[in-house]
Amino acid sequence: MQVPSTPDNEAQRLKALHELHVLDTPPEQAFDRLTELARELFDVPIALVSLMDENRQWFKSHLGLEAQETPRDISFCAHAVADNAPLVIPDTLKDARFADNPLVESSPHIRFYAGFPLRPIDDLPVGTLCLLDTQPRTLSDRDYRLLENLAGQAETLLHQQKNNADLARTAKRFETLFDSSAVAKVRTDRAGTIIAINPAAVNLLGYTKEQLIGQNVAILAPPEIAGEHDAYISRYLAGGSPKVIGKGREAEAQHKDGHRIPVHLAINAIEGEHGNVDEFLGVLTDLSSIYATHKRMHKEQSLLKVLHQGITDYQALMSGERLWTFLMEALRTLTDSDYSLIGEVLPTDTTSVLKIHAITDLSWSEQSRGLMERLRRGDMMLTNPNTLLGRVFAHGEVIMTDDLYHHRLRGGFPPGHPPINNYLGVPIFSSGELIGMFAIANSQQTLNQELLDWLQPFIDTCALLINLYRQMAEREHVMGELAQARDQAEKANRAKSEFLSSMSHELRTPLNSILGFAQILASGKRNPLNDKQLRQVNQIEKSGQHLLSLINEVLDLAKVEAGRLPLSIEPINVQSVIQDACDTLEANAETAGITLVRCEAPAEWRVSADYTRTKQVLLNLISNAIKYNHANGRVEISANTKGSTICIGVSDNGPGIAPERHHELFEPFNRLDAENGAIEGTGIGLAITRELVDRMGGDISVDSMPGQGATFSFTLPLASDKYNAPKHPHTERDPHPSAPSQQHTLLYIEDNPANQRLMEDIIDDIDDVTLRTVPTAEIGLDIIRSRQPDVILIDIHLPGMNGYQALEAIRKDETLNHLPVIALSANAMPSDIKNGIEAGFDDYLTKPLEIEKLLSTLLRHTQPRGSA
Repeated sequence: MQVPSTPDNEAQRLKALHELHVLDTPPEQAFDRLTELARELFDVPIALVSLMDENRQWFKSHLGLEAQETPRDISFCAHAVADNAPLVIPDTLKDARFADNPLVESSPHIRFYAGFPLRPIDDLPVGTLCLLDTQPRTLSDRDYRLLENLAGQAETLLHQQKNNADLARTAKRFETLFDSSAVAKVRTDRAGTIIAINPAAVNLLGYTKEQLIGQNVAILAPPEIAGEHDAYISRYLAGGSPKVIGKGREAEAQHKDGHRIPVHLAINAIEGEHGNVDEFLGVLTDLSSIYATHKRMHKEQSLLKVLHQGITDYQALMSGERLWTFLMEALRTLTDSDYSLIGEVLPTDTTSVLKIHAITDLSWSEQSRGLMERLRRGDMMLTNPNTLLGRVFAHGEVIMTDDLYHHRLRGGFPPGHPPINNYLGVPIFSSGELIGMFAIANSQQTLNQELLDWLQPFIDTCALLINLYRQMAEREHVMGELAQARDQAEKANRAKSEFLSSMSHELRTPLNSILGFAQILASGKRNPLNDKQLRQVNQIEKSGQHLLSLINEVLDLAKVEAGRLPLSIEPINVQSVIQDACDTLEANAETAGITLVRCEAPAEWRVSADYTRTKQVLLNLISNAIKYNHANGRVEISANTKGSTICIGVSDNGPGIAPERHHELFEPFNRLDAENGAIEGTGIGLAITRELVDRMGGDISVDSMPGQGATFSFTLPLASDKYNAPKHPHTERDPHPSAPSQQHTLLYIEDNPANQRLMEDIIDDIDDVTLRTVPTAEIGLDIIRSRQPDVILIDIHLPGMNGYQALEAIRKDETLNHLPVIALSANAMPSDIKNGIEAGFDDYLTKPLEIEKLLSTLLRHTQPRGSA
C-alpha cells in the first residue's frame, strides 16, 4: 500500500481548512442533499464530502458509510489532496497503490473510487467530493464534468459555511460587546422604536429592559427636545444633513426619576444589504463623573481665585471698604448658597458680640429692610449667645443643619420671611482666639464635614484678612491721632511764627528810632557832639545793637528749628573763613584783653558748607571763648583732618565746665547760671550753632573740666578736589555811600511820629533829597497822582489802606507804575521779605533802619538808567 505524500504547502492548507470552522460540526442537510444527489446521478452506494485534517480524514457528509472518519494514511482522498488533482481508480485490485489497502480488503471493500479536490479558500485543497462503489466501473466525460460541478457546489457550501461561521462569531462578538459593554447602548429601528438595550443603559437610565423595549427612544430625551426626536430621524432618512448621527456630541439623557444625566451621544446608522438604513445604534457615555470632576476643578479654581485675590489685593479691598462684601459674595459662590453673612467677633466684659460687616439682603418688608440696613452699617450688634448665630460667635461652635425649621435653636421666622432650607455657621479662629464668623443658608451643596474641610483654606484666609483689617484700622486710628497731633503742632508752629513776627515788629519799631537817632547824633555834621556826649550816644547805640542781636538770635533759632533757614552748600576755603571770623572779632578780643591766636591751615583745605553759616558758627564759638575767659586769657583756633572731615577747634583758658553739665550747653536759653552774672547773652547761641553744624553734615562737641578751660570742636565734610576755592562771598561795603548827586523827591508814608522825625533828621543831612512825609496811604496816593515823587518809601502797617494795597493801586495806574516803591517795615522775617518782593516792591528794608543801607538803596533807585 502506498501512503499518501504530504503537500509542500501543508501548513497553509491546514490553516485554510481550520478557517472553514467546519470540522466536527453536526450534519447539515445541504451537504447531505448534495451527496444524495451524487449517489443518484452516479448510481453508487457511497458519496462523501471528505476533509483532510493533519492525521485524519473527517466526513462532513457520509451517505452510505457508517464511519465518521478514517486515518489519513489509508485515505484515498489524501492522494487527491496531495496531488491537488482529481483521482479516479476504476478497479482498486488492479492498482498496486491501493490493492492491499485495508479499506479494499475489508469493509467497505472499495473497488471503485472517484474524488475531486475541494478548494474553497485560495485554491488550497482541503478535502474532496468522492464516489465509492463495491464494483469496478469507469467515468465518462459527462460523468467527469458532473462530478466537477458537484465538487464546485460542495466548495460553495463550504464557503457559505465559513461565512455563516464568521457571521455567527461576529454576531456573538457584537452581542457580547452590546450586552457586556460598560457603555450604554440602545438599538432602534427606522421609526425610532427601541428594539434592544444593554444592561449598562438600563443601569444608567433607571428603567428595566421590559419597560423600554417597544417604546419610542424619545422617552430617554429631555422634555424640551423629546417631541422633535421623530422629526430628526425623518429628516435624516429623507437625506437631510445629520446633526448627531455619525458625529456625536454632548447631550443630556432623561433618567426615569426625572433628573438629567450628562452624556456623550454617538448615533450610528446601520445599513442593510441594499444600502438602506435598517436600524440605529445609540452609544451613551456617562459624563457624570467628568462633569463632577470639572465642577470640582471649577470650585477649586474659584477657591484659589478667592484666596489669591484676597491675599494679593487686600490693600485695595480694604481701602475701598470692599473687603467684607468680597468675602460674602465669594462665600456664596463657593457654596452655591442663596444667603450668606460674615462678621467680626468683638469681646466684651461678659461675652462676645457679633458685628455684621456684610449680609445678603433677605428683607421682606420695610421694617425688615431697615433692620438689614442697621446690620450692614454696624449700628446694631448681635448679643444673644443662645441662637443659631450666637452658638457660633459666642461659643465658637459649628452649627450645621438640613432641617432648620425643627432645629432646637431656631427662634421662629415672622410671616413673609424667605424660606430657609439649610444652615451652616462657622467660627473663624486666629491663634486660638475667636475673631469672626460666617454663615450660609439655602446651599445647593450637601452640608457635611467634607464641605467644611474644603472651606478650611477660605476660613484661614478670612482669619488673615480680619487680622489685617484690624491692624489697618488701628493704623488708621493712629494715623488719625498723628494727623491731629501734626495739625496741632502746625497750628502751634504758626502761632509761634506769628508771635515771633509780631514780637519782631513790635521790638524793631522802637529800636528803629533808638538806633536811628543815635546814628544821627553820632554822625551829625551841623551840631557835632562833644566827647562825653559821643560816648553816651555810642553806648545808646551799642545797647540798641545788643538788643537787636538778641532779637535776631531768637528769630534765627526759630528759623533753624523750623528747617526754613536757607543754606548754600559749596566748597569753601578753611583758612579764609577762619581768618574772616578772627578779623571780625579781633577788636572785641583786644578790648577784653584776650589774646586771639589764629591757626594756619593749609591753603588747599576746603570743606563743603555754607560760608556765611560757617562764619556764624565760628563767630559764636570765638565770641563765647572771649566772653567766658579770665583777664589776659587766650583763645586759640586750631584745624586738623579727621577722616573725611576737617575738625576746627576753639579753645579758651576760662573757668571750664563740669562734664555732667556739658549736655546743657546746647539747650536753648540755658546759660548754666551765667544769667545772674555780668556777661550778657540769651543762652541760644550754642543751640543755633549745633543746629547749623548738623544741617551742614557735621558734628559739634565740647571738652572741658572745671578750672581747665574749654575746647569746642566741630567737623565739616571735606569738599571734592575738583572744586576750586570759592572767592570770598562778601565784598567790602563802602562805609559812607554817596547820596544822590542831583535833587530828588522822596515821599515817605509812615504813621509813627518817631519814625517820621527819624527820617526827617536823616534826610536833613542830605542836600539833594527833598523829603515829604504823610501818615496814610490814602493821602500819599493823592500826592503821588498830583505830583509824582522820584522814590516812594512806605511802611507796611498803616491805618486804613496798608502798604500792599497802596502798592497794588500804584502798579495798576499806568501813569504811576514806573515809580520805584520801597517797603520799610519792622516785619523782618525772611518770609515777610520774600512776600514783599514777590508782591512787587522794588526793595524791602527792615527796621531798625541802617542809614547806610537806606542811602545805598536810594542811590540805586535814583540813578539814571544805564549808569553804574
